[in-house]
Amino acid sequence: MSKIKSVKAREILASGGAPSVEVTVTLESGSEGEASVSYGASSGSREAAVILDKNPKRYNGRGMMMVTDFVNKLIGPSMVGKEAGEQRLRDEEMIKMDGTEGKTKLGGNAILGVSMAIARAQAAEEKLPLYKYLQKCFGLEDNTRLPKPMIVMIEGGKHADKTTDLQEFCVAAMGDKSAAENVRMLMEIYEALKKILKSEGLSTNVGNEGAFAPNGLTSNEKPMEYLVEAIRLAGYVPGVDVGISLDAAASEFYDLGSKTYDLRIEHKKLSSNELIEYYMNWIEKYPFVSWEDMLSEFDWENWPVLLKRMGGRFPLIADDLTVTNTKIWQEAIDKKAANAILVKLNQAGSVSETIDCCLLAIKNKMWTVPSHRGGGETNDTFMVDLAVAVGSEYIKAGPTRGERVCKYNRLMRIEEGMSIE
Repeated sequence: MSKIKSVKAREILASGGAPSVEVTVTLESGSEGEASVSYGASSGSREAAVILDKNPKRYNGRGMMMVTDFVNKLIGPSMVGKEAGEQRLRDEEMIKMDGTEGKTKLGGNAILGVSMAIARAQAAEEKLPLYKYLQKCFGLEDNTRLPKPMIVMIEGGKHADKTTDLQEFCVAAMGDKSAAENVRMLMEIYEALKKILKSEGLSTNVGNEGAFAPNGLTSNEKPMEYLVEAIRLAGYVPGVDVGISLDAAASEFYDLGSKTYDLRIEHKKLSSNELIEYYMNWIEKYPFVSWEDMLSEFDWENWPVLLKRMGGRFPLIADDLTVTNTKIWQEAIDKKAANAILVKLNQAGSVSETIDCCLLAIKNKMWTVPSHRGGGETNDTFMVDLAVAVGSEYIKAGPTRGERVCKYNRLMRIEEGMSIE
């Protein structure tokens, strides 16, 4: 192992044009690790805090100079001289230094940036790919798996204006093709979808996540019809080669006061039971791989109802409900509210806490699906190595824009490395 020599943070730009934070950790040996932190446009209420400057004269209040100062003047000096290879200890020290439940003092964005950069620095020190180092560090050597891509094809909700109420309509690879073949297949479907949308007179502009954001749709079901058509047009078989994954992000259209769901484009306000019935009308019509956040994070009592109605046909993934938090994830498992979890490093706020959440899923034989963020993604690919290290079934990201495609390029690079070992 080697001790930490320096920790340096800086303000960079994320995908939405607002800042994020990037951290470089240098070890006494000269090895370096660098990491940048993503954040979401649509986010769960109990995620680790993303601290902003709130200075209206810089980036409309979204600057991150305060966070860089926290790293450069507080967290970084506390890490200097300590072993980079003791990842869990370093993470626990930073969490204790913050001392709050949601990392509201120093920020999950500050702590995570340092945490990820330390892991990368030690991986470089040991001359290991990041995923192999994470496996060694957390005892995950038996979990290696190349995740399949789950690519967002049509986006709505908070990620695109005047589109659907549901947030993401994804196509997910099935079967046992290579990562490179899966990526190629899904991108061919994406191109077929573009032709279909154009033929319908719909916009093929893209939203926050690089997926199509057609306006003028009159139902939340229409995107699934287009996806099935695109799969066939590209020469693949729905339900065999690929399937559909939905992320409703239902918290975004849930009214807590009336406990109803407002489907704006269909002019419907539905109770939880009515929304569940609304979804059930789709279940035999489309080749689903997974559903995610189909109910609000504030509608806990109805998640078990939905999961039971689904009858084990495919997983129900929790995202806003569980926010990559081991304690909340355990509650969801105990209540049979969900049987898979979306994993976002910045929701947890440290590498160790993220992996602990994944370990709980592994223990219960449930899927983990590491994911990009909508409005503030960066070019960092840590989530891909994490997915390989913990044996995730899928990774989720958009199909275009550099901060999205770098995830799939990293996946294919890992596959290439495995083939020559």
